[in-house]
Amino acid sequence: MKRTAPSSAAMAVVTLAAGVLFTSGTASAGERTGTSHAGRDVYGTKTPYAPQGRPGRYQNAPEGFEPVFTENVARHGSRAMTDSGDGDAVLAVLRNAQDQDSLTGLGARLGPQVRSLLAAASALGYGNLSARGAEEHRQTALRLEQRLPSLVAGIAARHESIAVETSGVPRAVASADAFTRGLASGEPALAGLIKEPVTDKNLLYFHKQPQNADYQAYVKSDPQLTAVLTGIDGDPRTDEAAHRVVARLFRQDFASALSAEARISFARSLSQLYSAAPDLAVEAPDVDLTPFLTHRDAQWFTYLDDAEEFYEKGPGFSGRTITYKMAGVLLDDLLTQAQAKASGTNPNGAVLRFTHAEEIEPLAALMGLPGSTEPAEPGEPYAYGNNPWRGAEVSPMAANIQWDLFANTPSEGRPARYLVRMLYNEKETAFKPSCRPVAKGSYFYELDELKRCLAHT
Repeated sequence: MKRTAPSSAAMAVVTLAAGVLFTSGTASAGERTGTSHAGRDVYGTKTPYAPQGRPGRYQNAPEGFEPVFTENVARHGSRAMTDSGDGDAVLAVLRNAQDQDSLTGLGARLGPQVRSLLAAASALGYGNLSARGAEEHRQTALRLEQRLPSLVAGIAARHESIAVETSGVPRAVASADAFTRGLASGEPALAGLIKEPVTDKNLLYFHKQPQNADYQAYVKSDPQLTAVLTGIDGDPRTDEAAHRVVARLFRQDFASALSAEARISFARSLSQLYSAAPDLAVEAPDVDLTPFLTHRDAQWFTYLDDAEEFYEKGPGFSGRTITYKMAGVLLDDLLTQAQAKASGTNPNGAVLRFTHAEEIEPLAALMGLPGSTEPAEPGEPYAYGNNPWRGAEVSPMAANIQWDLFANTPSEGRPARYLVRMLYNEKETAFKPSCRPVAKGSYFYELDELKRCLAHT
């Protein structure tokens, strides 16, 4: 849901402790991508992708084990915003101010920037994968090949197929195409082994499917969800930030005449455009919206967006699983594909899946991936100071979870053993604490152990 201004009644019910909401956490993805003010995250889940792994620093597999299969789940790459709504809203206020000769010098510069961004998005197609998004996936594919050269060679030598599955949404399909083109460019022998993509909405667009009507009802009208988001939005700092935004862009009389609702709506729409602009860096190279939001204000509005993501798609409320239990179908498929490969019934050398934040974030919460382990306790709303969840870390553009399956050679009548290593945004990542690795500090786990510790209801 898109939230704008809280009502005066909502403002009155804010009970969040001052200083808790917005204490900064760990280094952000924005810092690592160089796409944020002063090295701090201001783009949330719209943050362009940056791999978190360190080439040459991955653990070696235990002696005697070689990679035999890989599978992933990836979010689509950077894209255009889904519609022109925020841009239209910002331009409408700017036109009104211009008619009243009420734009500051800075404000007069904003309109052309917004129009250029909208033109680029429209030409690309609203919601479609951008050139940056395609390159994110192409480079991820090339790095996969660099990490697993023996697997790539083995797939080619054995003529194993590479299965491709998508949500069917154009930006996910285009991401799959960019990824597989990257694979083929890095190893031409794979080109004829890549299957045509198939659409599986139950697996990769499950949040919209009929079997998850309870989740859809939760997002639309759950009283607990509505109350907490209304309270977070109603924090006085939201209107304070909006005040600062309009004061920089409009002359005093015009800014003072705007209602609280209008101020906040304008500032939040501008924040959405601000977050979207880096994803269209190729299509709109001359657009720079960083002068129009201070780092402080951009970060606050990103926090508000993160709160919505957290409660609607992430760990959510303590004691409730509605936001992530539906991701069980995807976790089960990861386990099933790996087990089928181990049992000799999976003919694929790789299974590649392309989906959306609405699937990545619940899967991360269900699996207990870093940053997604802590739901919000009653009376303690999600805040940067009390929870590590960050949209830029959990589900940036092109976010990905990869499982690599390793096997040893059977000997003395013993069957082969199978180990799994997980990469999260290309960083070696431990499974949840209830899963036991093959050795202390190892990122490798017995496949049978994962089947045990990842079991869910």
